[in-house]
Amino acid sequence: MLNRHLLTGIIVLCCHHCSTTTLILSPKIFFMKQIKIAAIILAMLPFLSFTTLNNTTLSSVGKVSWAKDTYDFGEIPKGKPVSVEFIFTNTGDEPLLVTNAQAGCSCTVSDYPTDPIAPGKSSKIKVSYNAATAGSFTKSITVNFQDENLKKALTIKGTVK
Repeated sequence: MLNRHLLTGIIVLCCHHCSTTTLILSPKIFFMKQIKIAAIILAMLPFLSFTTLNNTTLSSVGKVSWAKDTYDFGEIPKGKPVSVEFIFTNTGDEPLLVTNAQAGCSCTVSDYPTDPIAPGKSSKIKVSYNAATAGSFTKSITVNFQDENLKKALTIKGTVK
C-alpha cells in the first residue's frame, strides 16, 4: 500500500505481508530543503569576517634596527666568562616589547629589557658566555618580540684558549 503525505513530502510504503513500513523523502522536497540550507548559508556570509594579513601590515606594527647581529670575541682565556651587548633601536611608530631572548645552550646567558621600548629609543640585549671548554665556539641567541615577524638571531663566536 502506498500512502503519500503531500504536506510533508514524505512517501510512506507499507507492506501488509511482512508488516514493514518504509519512509521515503520526496526528491522534490529533498531538493527544496537543500536550497533552503544554501540560502541560509549565503545570507550569513556578510556577517562572517574573513581577514587576510600581509607582511606590510604586520611590519608596520614594529621595526627594529640592529647595530650588529654578530660578535667575534676572538681568543679568550678558559674559565673567564665574557659578555657583549647587542644594541637595537625601535624604528617603528609603536612601543616595542621584547618577549624573550633565549640562548641555544646553558653556557650562554642573555639579559633583555622587560619594559616596552618607545619609538626612536634604543635598548640592549646582554649576552654572556661561560668559557669553560677549550676550542672554538659559535652560539646563537634568539630574540623574540610581540610581533613574531621581528624575531632575530644574534650570534657570538670565538676561541677559548
